[in-house]
Amino acid sequence: MQEVKGEKYFTYSREETVELGRKIGNSLKEGDTVCLNGDLGAGKTALVSGIAEGLGVETKGYITSPTFTIVNEYMGRIPFFHFDVYRVYDPDELFEIGFEEYFSRGGAVCIEWSNLIPDMLPQKRIEIEIYRLKDANKEDGREISVRRL
Repeated sequence: MQEVKGEKYFTYSREETVELGRKIGNSLKEGDTVCLNGDLGAGKTALVSGIAEGLGVETKGYITSPTFTIVNEYMGRIPFFHFDVYRVYDPDELFEIGFEEYFSRGGAVCIEWSNLIPDMLPQKRIEIEIYRLKDANKEDGREISVRRL
């Protein structure tokens, strides 16, 4: 995959969603921020698993969402910081863990549920929206929109 600009993708299995994540992860460099949004169960964490693999993180096929710990840190070809802010009720929680410092730590940052903290996001970022396809014959189908701001 070339540099991510503004694309729409369709995946029809967890494996395809992970593979798209790998392509995105392969394109990331130090300082990139990925903001990921979608409903519960939409496939955000599967996509993040692929992003981590694309960054060279040893995932053994799975990465867990840091819903209760807020952030997981991984080492790949560059550091990878995976945030899940679903249960963050006060921005002070993010300040306490040094949220803003992660953007300057020489790695890539991925934030699930970033729509909950719009005022805390860097202006330059990659925004990904993931939706389940409504077609009953495509139970595992996803529409994934990727755009670089």
